[in-house]
Amino acid sequence: MADGYALLDTPAPQAAPAPLSHKDEQARLLALEAQYCSHGDTVHYTQFPKIFSGCEGSFMFDDEGNRFLDLQMWYSAVNFGYANPRLNNALKRQIDTLPQVASQYLHREKIELAALIARDAEAKFGEKGRVHFNVGGAQAVEDSLKLVRNASNGKSLMFAFEGGYHGRTLGASAITSSYRYRRRFGHFGERAHFIPFPYHFRGPKGMSKEEYGEHCVQQFARLFESEYNGVWDPKTGQAEYAAFYVEPLQGTGGYVIPPKNFFIGLKKVLDDHGILMVVDEIQMGFYRTGKLWSIEHFGVTPDVIVFGKAVTNGLNPLSGIWAKEKLINPTIFPPGSTHSTFNANPLGTAVALEAMKMMAEDDYETMVMAKGAYFLRGLEELKRRHKIVGDVDGLGMALRIEICEPHDSYTPSKRLVDLMCDEGMKADLETDGKRYGLVLDIGGYHKNVITLAPALTMSHAEIDLAIKLLDQLFARVANA
Repeated sequence: MADGYALLDTPAPQAAPAPLSHKDEQARLLALEAQYCSHGDTVHYTQFPKIFSGCEGSFMFDDEGNRFLDLQMWYSAVNFGYANPRLNNALKRQIDTLPQVASQYLHREKIELAALIARDAEAKFGEKGRVHFNVGGAQAVEDSLKLVRNASNGKSLMFAFEGGYHGRTLGASAITSSYRYRRRFGHFGERAHFIPFPYHFRGPKGMSKEEYGEHCVQQFARLFESEYNGVWDPKTGQAEYAAFYVEPLQGTGGYVIPPKNFFIGLKKVLDDHGILMVVDEIQMGFYRTGKLWSIEHFGVTPDVIVFGKAVTNGLNPLSGIWAKEKLINPTIFPPGSTHSTFNANPLGTAVALEAMKMMAEDDYETMVMAKGAYFLRGLEELKRRHKIVGDVDGLGMALRIEICEPHDSYTPSKRLVDLMCDEGMKADLETDGKRYGLVLDIGGYHKNVITLAPALTMSHAEIDLAIKLLDQLFARVANA
């Protein structure tokens, strides 16, 4: 009888709930996100965040099957295309062999990756150096700050550029020019002394780009003319500042490209006064500009290079610094000087090692410079066609479009850029009978610049598609 009663009490099987429609599922996820996710990251710069579910090559996909041509590739972290088979397979192999190891131990991939980067730097710059790994770009910047403060006997003051961006950790925020990244977190007593970058489009009229570059160097050099400018003691030949943090091309600042002569003049001033040059290659490294390091275009030897992002194609967090031997050798920068549980993690180093081998096997310099020049010609044609385009420029596959009010093609127009990003997310731009969306990123001093960092593997046909879609988008927002 007991068994019989048990059978009577057993509830009838319930049918599985019907799957939600794409629209309802998106609404469910966004409701959860609104309640449980921090808004402290960059997602909520837009009113209606987009949920993506797939990616391949130069494209992102949503649940409804819409294709979005991505022209910013995760802030230049995915230089070699989404779901790159060769790099994905390197990650899978490592997961099946040595997926984890504490950073107090060694593994082959870390050693070989460091050797590749250091030997390449020695061949290019004529300087022996060493490589030190971490996880994210800002963390590598923090490590570099320790390195230069240690090498300068504790000097804690730095120079950096107006428009420069080096991350949002506390130390990196202090050398990033935007006050909004520091405002909520108290006084930064050791924030950098910010120096104008030669931003020719918005510089003084009547100067060539090269003349403006020389002018900016001369203005910086004036700081050392007298002790009363507050940075230099001529009696002892000592500067109060330890290093100058530079992005060869400004990233978040709007992909501003300096004149070729600028860094040669700047480096001479720094060398004359015992100040180190730390080059931030986090966004521009790994052939974004057609060179492994963008500083190679400008004829100077850095003292420190900071890198991250594309070293793993965005697959697993890894960053690091290369520094001259005199700054990083074990007698001056001993074990324990910095630490992160996940630095030099084997998944990251394995993918990065494969990426470095891949870059060495093909002529990325020629390929990227040719594609970038082709893309830039298309942007120049758009500038001729649309009054809202004030300026276009590029170096390799780092390209910029400065959006302005149409009455003068100069007044910055953040409103039009914001509208462009929103319209690109609608996935209703049509060409050749197909509908597309556009993934764009905003930068610039006035937040009116579209910064383009497409996949280096992008085809010429995809570049043509990008120009067609941008053409439509410009016309749409101008008419709005």
